Amino acid sequence: MKLPGAERAFVDIAKIRDYSLNSVHKEGKHKARVFAAALDLTEDDADWLRQILLDVVRQQDCQLGRKTPFGQRYIVDFPLARAGKRARVRSVWNIRPNENIPRLVTCYVL
Repeated sequence: MKLPGAERAFVDIAKIRDYSLNSVHKEGKHKARVFAAALDLTEDDADWLRQILLDVVRQQDCQLGRKTPFGQRYIVDFPLARAGKRARVRSVWNIRPNENIPRLVTCYVL
């Protein structure tokens, strides 16, 4: 199944740059280190990764995730290649109650 509202998906660039790819962020540094090791991604690659996430969520099928008080979650796993390296990436999306805009919650290398 496709992510409902995928054409309206929203990815906060700060979430990618300052969290997922930030190797000194208190909580995100582990994800950032894995992204760097697996795909040579750094904070400078945030725009590139953001565009990949938006493209993938519009093209790939998703899995239904858990429902929380904050909305329904969806999971999109996809292969990603860069700099001669390959990895499988998981992106988690949330659609808030009474909204129809999928928002990136997190992404990380599996």
